[in-house]
Amino acid sequence: MAPTGHVHHDPRPLVLTIQSHVAYGHVGNDAAMLPLQMLGIQPVAVHTVQFSNHTGYGEFKGQVFTPAHISDVLDGLRARDVLSRCEAVLSGYLGDAGVGEAILTAVQEVRASHPKAHYLCDPVMGDVGRGIFVRPGIPEFLRKRALSLASVITPNHYEFELLSGGEPLTTVEAAIKAARAMLLQMHESKSALIVITSLRTDDLPTDSLATLAVTASNAWLVQTPFVDLQPLPNGMGDVFSAVLLGHLMQGDPVPTAVSSAVSTLYALVLRTREGERDLPLIAYRDQIINPGERFSAEPV
Repeated sequence: MAPTGHVHHDPRPLVLTIQSHVAYGHVGNDAAMLPLQMLGIQPVAVHTVQFSNHTGYGEFKGQVFTPAHISDVLDGLRARDVLSRCEAVLSGYLGDAGVGEAILTAVQEVRASHPKAHYLCDPVMGDVGRGIFVRPGIPEFLRKRALSLASVITPNHYEFELLSGGEPLTTVEAAIKAARAMLLQMHESKSALIVITSLRTDDLPTDSLATLAVTASNAWLVQTPFVDLQPLPNGMGDVFSAVLLGHLMQGDPVPTAVSSAVSTLYALVLRTREGERDLPLIAYRDQIINPGERFSAEPV
């Protein structure tokens, strides 16, 4: 039957995603939007930069937007009552700490209407081999300001060590212990979630890549074969975070959501042609919903 009467809001849950934007390639919002849409979540995308392409291609053109620009866009959304209807917030690479403050203001506003709203903060700072590649002030901002409002964080192994004070993690047990200490600083620490990607500890097989998910009471490990791609495509963390948040917003339990996110990313990396700088998101979008191979989250 055709619906009658009032025009209703789009019934799909909204997520505010504040990230970078590239005209060509899949990083930031351009990596997050399709996975969220495929999972039935409506992204409300606010761009922190507009570049021609990501840095994986070398030279790029475009602009970094000011915190004032971001606040202006958020004002417009506020006036349409869009912020109050968002049920989660997603953030990734931060151009500068001022943009981070605008994001945190939005998180508090979203939670005023939806107290249980997730804020998934991907604390992008650096990686093994490349070191820290963000502006000075960002690691401090993430450690001192963002953590306390985040309900989910998705650092890679290197970023997790930076956040937790720089002690090298040599065992899975040490990683769980450090994560539990960090959970205490997070929003609603009893239900908060830390997912450490690309975990390489001495007690894990070298030919596999591990993802560790830790809550106050449980921990799970997902292991996939190591895909040796040179170079690795950009935007992997952005896709992972979006898929993870999409599944959590659908109500999936943590181990299922983490297993789905890891399985989707593995499927896309596996299908990336040698030398490509981007994941084949469009060509293999079916892998977002139904990854070819499932890797289960095993309790630790």
